[in-house]
Amino acid sequence: MTTWIALFILALSAILLVSNDSGTIAGLDSTTFGYVAFFSALLVYLGGGLLGGYGGGARNMVRDAVTWVALGLGLVTLYAYKDELMPIAARVVGELVPGTAMTVEESAGGVTEVRLRRRLDGHFTATVEVNGTPVSMIVDTGATSIVLRPQDARKAGIDVDALTFRVPVLTANGRTMAARVHLDKVGIGPLDRQKVEALVAQPGALTQSLLGMSFLSRLRSYEFSGDFLTLRG
Repeated sequence: MTTWIALFILALSAILLVSNDSGTIAGLDSTTFGYVAFFSALLVYLGGGLLGGYGGGARNMVRDAVTWVALGLGLVTLYAYKDELMPIAARVVGELVPGTAMTVEESAGGVTEVRLRRRLDGHFTATVEVNGTPVSMIVDTGATSIVLRPQDARKAGIDVDALTFRVPVLTANGRTMAARVHLDKVGIGPLDRQKVEALVAQPGALTQSLLGMSFLSRLRSYEFSGDFLTLRG
């Protein structure tokens, strides 16, 4: 039992260290927090072993202690190289989960590129942050604007009930009416734009929201190549 508690402490600490951008966790700087988390997990593990009589004997206890020291050093190393590891992790997730942005290059003063992999059904989809809320969208260069389903619009903080649907649009399900709105912020990975025009379709008009030209045209460029869509901004 104590082994699982110690592993949980290490795993939770690793997540907090990698995702933390403020420089402090629980009032401690990141380095101090890492050491505190490691030694806490070690004490929980060894303390549980001692209380239980540690049936494995002294030699096994020393061996396990060395293993925990190695895990602690791995935790510190993970934090030290998190800036280099995060783009790699993003690429791996992007390959495994189509629609997840893969950052190809991000440099100060340079061009940031994000790649999306084509789904098995042939569509390019993206997990788009709309007003801070993740929304799955189909990339549609034929759509002049972002078009949201009502349920996605609500998640993004839009009062759908107060909208007036008077803008005619053509969707895969035929003609329908939509309401014009402005989104505070739209982003894919590190690429984001503020004050983006969009439409909210009437209920039942769309099976998935569309990422159209009101966002794509504000990027530096976009390019389809094989199974990948590359966005540059």
